[in-house]
Amino acid sequence: MDNLNDKQLEAVQHDRGPLLIAAGAGSGKTKTLVSRLIHLLGSGIAPENIVAITFTNKAANEMRSRVFNSHVLPQHASFRQPETRSSSPHRRSEKIQRADHADAAAEVSEKSYESQTLENKLFVGTFHSFGAKILKNEADSPNGAFGRTKYFTIFDSEDSLSIVKKIIKEKALSKDRFNPISILSKISEIKNELKDMDEISENAHEAKISAIYEEYEDVLKKSNAFDFDDLITKTVQLFKNEPRVLEKYREKYKYILIDEYQDINTAQYQLIKLLAEKHQNIFAIGDDAQSIYKFRGSDFRNFLNFELDWPKAKIIKLEQNYRSTAMIISASSELIKNNKQQKPKDLWTKNGEGEQIKLSAYENADEEAWGICGKILEMVRAGAQTGEMGILYRTNAQSRAVEQVFIRNKIPYEIYGGLKFYARKEIKDIIAGLRYAYNPKDAASAERLEKSLGKIKSRTITASLPELTKELTLVQIISYFIENTDYSSYLVKNFKNPSERMENIKELINFASQYEDPYKFLEEVALTSTSDDKPKLQKNAVKLMTIHAAKGLEFENVFLIGCNEGLLPHEQSFFKAEDIEEERRLMYVAMTRAKKKLFISFYNLPSRFLGELPGDVIEFTKISSYGERNADWDDETIYIE
Repeated sequence: MDNLNDKQLEAVQHDRGPLLIAAGAGSGKTKTLVSRLIHLLGSGIAPENIVAITFTNKAANEMRSRVFNSHVLPQHASFRQPETRSSSPHRRSEKIQRADHADAAAEVSEKSYESQTLENKLFVGTFHSFGAKILKNEADSPNGAFGRTKYFTIFDSEDSLSIVKKIIKEKALSKDRFNPISILSKISEIKNELKDMDEISENAHEAKISAIYEEYEDVLKKSNAFDFDDLITKTVQLFKNEPRVLEKYREKYKYILIDEYQDINTAQYQLIKLLAEKHQNIFAIGDDAQSIYKFRGSDFRNFLNFELDWPKAKIIKLEQNYRSTAMIISASSELIKNNKQQKPKDLWTKNGEGEQIKLSAYENADEEAWGICGKILEMVRAGAQTGEMGILYRTNAQSRAVEQVFIRNKIPYEIYGGLKFYARKEIKDIIAGLRYAYNPKDAASAERLEKSLGKIKSRTITASLPELTKELTLVQIISYFIENTDYSSYLVKNFKNPSERMENIKELINFASQYEDPYKFLEEVALTSTSDDKPKLQKNAVKLMTIHAAKGLEFENVFLIGCNEGLLPHEQSFFKAEDIEEERRLMYVAMTRAKKKLFISFYNLPSRFLGELPGDVIEFTKISSYGERNADWDDETIYIE
């Protein structure tokens, strides 16, 4: 506990009752949570009375590792290895003779025993693993767990989609009106939002969705299975329907620790509220300024309303940042102050002032990529490590220009948490169409099109494409392919993220528009996509990722690219003030990943968020075909309504 600051120590040593920790970026959130867990165990709280819940297996594993490797293990009698008494003086004499050699081994053995016992009694895991544990425990009870045995199967999204498709087919429903992906998404929403089926049966269309839902649930039951959402939703229903069961778990789990509290959805919120209501020993930690998962159903208002749910709650703010320089803290803090829905925090740091944030304006995405490449090569020559560099962007499509330039300049990189641009299915499909158009002997491309589009559509399109190359440009060929295969509808019907995939296609079209010679374009694509077939997770590779994927990570040097109006904030957020606030939180998350240096760049129309950054921490440069020109950022005018 010696290396905790005053606020962290106050949180860790909190006695009883509800506690919310508003932990600013880089303020030691995980360290505080783990220290609290160790403190409870060291204070004599039985491990079986504690539950620590987080969102990902990775976070849960890290938490377990820190706790189980801690030297502060609980001193309960149940954790002591049973003593073995010798009935023979001769045997005792032998033990004494071997003592010097056995002491260290015995100590390791005892700690190992204690750690294993602790791991068996203490629950540290995800919401879903916690729900699965309870449903499995209750399967043997008189009322069972929704008609399932404890050997139930957990269906993944592919299993669930297969069931929905089969139901739609059996009911002879139109796939256009009852798209399987959309229906499954609706089912997930119903479960996660704990909606009553009566709420979605107001008209004939919704009544049919309701019927699909009921049949889907019936199939799950007959299959002795739960889907992923059920693991939380059904646990909530169990607690609400069976007071005896709820009381049992309230008495069992008297201390509840929740990580990333700002990201919980309605079902998760209800699960925690029901469980903690009796003893109210809830320790919730998170940062509303880093709530960026609304599209997954998270509702950060649960974080903001903590005191309403728990009137006796104590609030502690962790405001000392250990990660970033004062310049980065100042800029990101000024940005997030523009959000109205938040728990304000005043981040500060003992770290040095650091360098000004480098803001660069380019003419287009490709010029931006070349500019970043040049800056990285310059930094490497000065001794910087590429493995300590992160390039962050709002949408996956933005990686294309950077990948292209990095490959040409032999800069090692890896896409973190996603596929490389030319490895994405929609891109490979379009490229297959183009390859066949300009080379009708390409059997591999014809085979891919048939597999993706089906025999009828693929034969129709392959019959016309080669002839059209004589009169249409490269971009027109792509447009023809998309329109005549109804590729947009294909994406909507078969994938959960059709708009993101269409953005990737738009980026491909944008890149293709720079080429008059289609063969040159295809050659460039081929060289780019095959130059690094197998991703190499190198220590010295620059990391490319979306801002969503970057949450929880940090880098010495961060490049935040494409800070354009329409990208960040994304154009789909323009219609609601709350969506703009989430986009601002995204930019805040991106900026606070940087430890030492932060580079921000844009082209076309600059993001409105750039106008919210304090001018005194910005070094602004305009970069065009005429060269670089330093300018005063305060003199730049951004006109955005």
